[in-house]
Amino acid sequence: MLIINGKEVTEILTMESCIAVMETVHADLSEGEAVQSLRQVLPLEERNVLGLMPGYLRREGIAGAKIISVFPGNHGSGLPSHQGMVSLFDAATGVPLAMVDGQSITAIRTAAVSAAATKLLAREEAESLAVLGTGEQARSHLEAMLQVRGIKRAKVWSRTPGKARAFADAMSSRWNAEITAALSVQDAVTDADIICTATAAGEPVLHGAWVKPGAHINAIGACRAHERELDTALVAGARLYVDRLESAVHEAGDYLIPLSEGAITADHIIGEIGGLLKGRIPGRGSGNEITLFKGLGLAVQDLAAAFYIYKQAVALHKGVEISF
Repeated sequence: MLIINGKEVTEILTMESCIAVMETVHADLSEGEAVQSLRQVLPLEERNVLGLMPGYLRREGIAGAKIISVFPGNHGSGLPSHQGMVSLFDAATGVPLAMVDGQSITAIRTAAVSAAATKLLAREEAESLAVLGTGEQARSHLEAMLQVRGIKRAKVWSRTPGKARAFADAMSSRWNAEITAALSVQDAVTDADIICTATAAGEPVLHGAWVKPGAHINAIGACRAHERELDTALVAGARLYVDRLESAVHEAGDYLIPLSEGAITADHIIGEIGGLLKGRIPGRGSGNEITLFKGLGLAVQDLAAAFYIYKQAVALHKGVEISF
């Protein structure tokens, strides 16, 4: 069995390559070639959870699971909010093939899925970006959005203004874009063509009244049925797409809370991005529509990324092989 650490993951899995891997696995998901069950979540103290996410990539002959801890309180502590591992098994023999760092995969694949959705839904001429949050996913989403649209300006917001300023300074030196700190969410998003919400919020931080017509939103922060980042008016007024329908109707508070309020109906979700990739559902209908992608994170995303990493690691002689 091959053990592949986080440093090796980031060396192998570029954002560009991961976007392509995510497009492939979501197309496979829509065809039934990638399958999974709902994640099992074990509540711990505070808002912390331990999650188990199993899946199967039929075409690749790979099965496995991600086991991940989610500790929102780690933000600002020096520890990542998501930590864990992805296991890979040969689906024909049951032989364990690899154990891959899950934190690094999560950081890259989550933003890569948002990038895939943005390619499909954001206006081609989109050039301004707002990022809500300053953690690992905020950094990854900035990189991912720069990959798929000609972003010239980006604003970042944090509940702690100093973190937003530090993020803007650090990212400005890395990327060829004007990146500034916003004093409020409204200031960050008012003129944004693309908005990425990557916060630890349990209550809405983004309101529909602040979002301009034609914007595209990637909402990835809230992942439990009682939590949300977006207000009801925003969800009700947007064309809503998800990574996986079954997951959304059980886990996405951004959808379930407006549904419980009667503000939307069960058919408000247009469909999965895999359906968009296969041309089975309509995408953006006009330049004035607000499009919304709600990503929860899926086991098949982790397995597809881990399998790509595993194949590259074998070819490049990376990782540590152990007897198991």
